[in-house]
Amino acid sequence: MARPSWDEEMRVAAITTLDSKQWVKGAQSKAFGKAFAEHCGARSATPCQNGSSALWAALRIAGIGPGDEVIVPSFTFISSTTCVLLVGAKPVFVDIESDYFCIDLEQVRQALTPKTKAVIGVHLFGQPYCSELVTFCQEHDLVLIEDAAQAHGAKQLFPDGTMRSAGAMGDIGCFSFFPSKNMAVGGEGGMLTTTQSKYEDKIFGITDHGRSPDLEAIQLGSNLRMSEVSASIGLVQLSNLDTWVELRRQKAELYTQALVGHKTLNAPAIRPNTQHAWHQYCVQTSNPDSLVAHFDSLGIDTRRYYPIPSHQQHVYKDHPQYTERLENTAIAANSLVAIPVMHELNDVETQRIVNALMSYK
Repeated sequence: MARPSWDEEMRVAAITTLDSKQWVKGAQSKAFGKAFAEHCGARSATPCQNGSSALWAALRIAGIGPGDEVIVPSFTFISSTTCVLLVGAKPVFVDIESDYFCIDLEQVRQALTPKTKAVIGVHLFGQPYCSELVTFCQEHDLVLIEDAAQAHGAKQLFPDGTMRSAGAMGDIGCFSFFPSKNMAVGGEGGMLTTTQSKYEDKIFGITDHGRSPDLEAIQLGSNLRMSEVSASIGLVQLSNLDTWVELRRQKAELYTQALVGHKTLNAPAIRPNTQHAWHQYCVQTSNPDSLVAHFDSLGIDTRRYYPIPSHQQHVYKDHPQYTERLENTAIAANSLVAIPVMHELNDVETQRIVNALMSYK
């Protein structure tokens, strides 16, 4: 399902950084944050340990805690929701759109209460959530935390005519550089971005024990810093990101063409006026186990996403929504199968996947 990119330029960057003996809090992480912010159009960006710690930090920066409610989609990776528990707040689960699988704005509207302080919007599989969510959160004074862990390189045209990238479609953005993502850093890694000046200093400080530039702890933080070696690799990977995402789009288009008129499989829909980043290409089927078995027989990896919705996982057994059925979430959980769409696929491998789709009955 994933094959991380690794080449001589990345190797040299890593070894040069190791040889410098400046392994933490050096020039590489500063440069990586600056370059990443420029790439996505954010005010600033700060590297951190991973995407999950970025989500925790984002909630802390926004002042979310006990007594607060945070609206989250249930159909997402579990850390998109458990980060709310980690700061003592209550996750309020809502359904997803039936076509694009991102958080449903109408469901967010219905879940709003006086205790609601934030919304976590997930660009699921690389598909941007609707731009109207941004306006809604602004109108209701809600912090919009952008879970962009799967959306490196995604873009969306907003009603004001601006094209915005993932990482600049909310107040605080959270990225993951896990090896399966569109870009990586040679291990675990993440990034915090912000479009708001009021959060810039807090984001930098929370990753370094909550300290100010004069080293006084002024907020509750932790050691969430990224190593200089990882940052040096990330800088090289970032310079290739646009090319890699375009390769993913080309492969996705081939798969979609192969599924035109297919009797039992449906290709994923793309939201109008967006550029999907294709972290995952998820085929919809009424018999996901059969499709997985078909690909297995041909020696091709697949994965079901996400067969157990977040709100129905054991960690939420005492949550009031544990037994609730969210209709579109339930349908997606029982119908989506991801097939390889990584940029490292060669033409022969890509054609094997196309053939596998076309031969499934």
